[in-house]
Amino acid sequence: MARRPKAPQRPPSSRYMDDEPKRSPLGSAINYGTAMLMAAVLILGIGLGIAFSSTANFGTENVASREVIDRSAPNADICVQYGASAITMDMRAFLTLNPFSVYVSRPVMQPGCVLRSSNWSILEKANVVNAQEVNECRRRLNTFGFTGDIQKGGENVRVTCIYQNDSAQNLFLDQSGLTGTPRETDRF
Repeated sequence: MARRPKAPQRPPSSRYMDDEPKRSPLGSAINYGTAMLMAAVLILGIGLGIAFSSTANFGTENVASREVIDRSAPNADICVQYGASAITMDMRAFLTLNPFSVYVSRPVMQPGCVLRSSNWSILEKANVVNAQEVNECRRRLNTFGFTGDIQKGGENVRVTCIYQNDSAQNLFLDQSGLTGTPRETDRF
């Protein structure tokens, strides 16, 4: 059996040159330039999308944060230090029995403040509550809330003995599993 002669071997430098396509420096620059342009368009599109879809309005008609409510509260420095700022809603409800129906007036919303029970002396010093009102509110384990400037007094100040309703839970926290026992600072 005769053996075939081996094919002559190519030199190592020429072995791969025929298999690979030749690339020009201009072609690779266009590929990098195109990729960079596409990345810039993507980033610009995301930025514009966020800007157009954002509904944040920092005007006075938009109450979107706790800081806005804190600044709007009557006697803001007293309210933040000795209680919590609040949005007060005054409304009336009417119930008819024959026929059974419920009617609700349009609520009037205004800034208010809820004081911790340990700080009621502020209200007594401002002469907006008397000792009898304090005793009645304390007996029912309630606290005081107010609207209007207590330092100026006058007819615009309205102080009410209010009840903290612990059964009204924050349903936003229930969904994420962040519920727990309320902190001592949450108890008024």
